[in-house]
Amino acid sequence: MGEIGARRWVVKGMTTQERSWVLYDWANSAHTMIVMTVIFPMFFKGVLASGMEAHRSTALLGYANSFASLVVAFLAPILGALADYRNSKKRFFSVFFLLGVLATAGIAFVVEGQWATGLVLFIASVIGFSGANIFYDSFVVDVTSSERMDWVSASGYGWGYIGGSIPFLLAMVLILFHSQLGLESQVPMVRASFLIAAAWWAVFSIPFFLFVRQNYFVEHSGRPVREAFGRLYHTFKNVARYKALFVFLLAYFFYIDGVVTIIKMAIPIGMDIGLGQTTLLVVLLVVQFVAFPCSLLYGRLADRFSTRTMLFVGIATYFVITLLATSLPFIPSLGVKTAVFWVIAVLVGTAQGGVQSLSRSYYGRLVPKEKSAEFFGFFDVMGKFAAIMGPALVGFFTDLTRHTAAGIFSVNLLFLIGLVLLLVERGLERKGA
Repeated sequence: MGEIGARRWVVKGMTTQERSWVLYDWANSAHTMIVMTVIFPMFFKGVLASGMEAHRSTALLGYANSFASLVVAFLAPILGALADYRNSKKRFFSVFFLLGVLATAGIAFVVEGQWATGLVLFIASVIGFSGANIFYDSFVVDVTSSERMDWVSASGYGWGYIGGSIPFLLAMVLILFHSQLGLESQVPMVRASFLIAAAWWAVFSIPFFLFVRQNYFVEHSGRPVREAFGRLYHTFKNVARYKALFVFLLAYFFYIDGVVTIIKMAIPIGMDIGLGQTTLLVVLLVVQFVAFPCSLLYGRLADRFSTRTMLFVGIATYFVITLLATSLPFIPSLGVKTAVFWVIAVLVGTAQGGVQSLSRSYYGRLVPKEKSAEFFGFFDVMGKFAAIMGPALVGFFTDLTRHTAAGIFSVNLLFLIGLVLLLVERGLERKGA
């Protein structure tokens, strides 16, 4: 092909298709903050399941997160295979996009006590969001050249960070200043936040639908699903031949599950220990702003002390975070409890971005260059299985013991296994395995 697209919409050197692709990351990031991480957990525990015991509602959120992640993980290789066929990407993308947007908007209309309906819509919105992302990610090869791909992809990530913060800030202002708007309760503004997320997602996706098109494809075969799992199995066998690489993937599987679990379960855990919604909203916002510069700092420190060393530091930090969080229910003073939660939040901000970014770059050093595309595809599949075990562990132990502390502490099992496997990987790499 020649230049991408006959028409060009040049904004800072980007074509129409590149700009439209990047803008979708800006659009869907509203869902990440409002639905997956912050406001829905508050709405579920404080309104939909308000008559339920705190430990039980936390457990249900854990199970819902695990189930949604499990569905997406098993769908990923199937959808990835289907995405390669002629005219398939946009069609399947549209189905999951509509599911996500409509389910997100639907949450706003669930009334108090209908916790089951709320969880079903939450799961549907997460599946829609994640399913659409599978096709969205695959469109990057259609919208730009290989020379510009890193820049375009990084631009999507950067604009997505900003795009997620703006609607979240708007929702936070409406919730915190509800009384100035003449409302006695925060609930109407909490409901409005889901409509804001859905509208933001839908409106800023319009350029994607108008300008992004599938340029590369393969012709249909008779058994795409079977072929997809066949390729996955073939890649697994190839990865297993490289012992150090394989052990690192196992370590990554465990510790990244713990990282994502901390992110997803922070709000319900914070509410269980008695922290107010205003405090939680502000704390989560601070985490976002701390995470960005600290992820860059981790990169600089990795250059000086080695990537593996900084991974150890990041995972050890999460181990400390989980121990501190386990102590929270036993602290009698709300003031001290709030101060410890702030310390935890800052620690999460320092480690979150660094662990995620360094994991990918470290894996890249272990991968044989001639098989990088195949092996990174497997890495992405492993990433999609993140947050299956962790939320389920939190839910199970919280349910079993009727105490949030047990659920929090169980996450340390994931970090401990990850650290041990990293030590094993270091030994194997030194032996040249």
